[in-house]
Amino acid sequence: MNMQKIIAALLLSASLCLPAWASDDTAANQALIQKAFDDWRAGQGGIFQLLADDAVWVVAGSSPSSGTYRTREAFMEDAVKPITDKLATPIVPTVRQIVAQGPYVVVHWDGQATAKDGSRYENSYSWHMQLKNGRITRVTAFLDTWRLVELMN
Repeated sequence: MNMQKIIAALLLSASLCLPAWASDDTAANQALIQKAFDDWRAGQGGIFQLLADDAVWVVAGSSPSSGTYRTREAFMEDAVKPITDKLATPIVPTVRQIVAQGPYVVVHWDGQATAKDGSRYENSYSWHMQLKNGRITRVTAFLDTWRLVELMN
């Protein structure tokens, strides 16, 4: 067997071992999330519009703000609404980094807003998201949940 055939056989066998998500989904998912954050920053929509109805959102940690929300509706009503009710301005995101691999996208970002009492709300976030067919199906959110507790109190 000549060297070209050996290399071709190795490349073919390696490509057959790749996971199913190792495709163009990576670039598409990263672009979708980047656009959602850009829209959010511009006040023209945002990331929550991409949530599937049955999305599971986990706020990591052990503070009173931590927990698991098992639907988009529960997350929006029980987590997002109470936060926005405390704010005089929307949270404005500044993306630090987006890393994508197939259906998985991780966004490291900072958020700033002004609370109704005039204080500044600032936090850093790392959202680990899983997407399917252009919809976010699962998120684990890492943030300073105790900073969020301060805002809520």
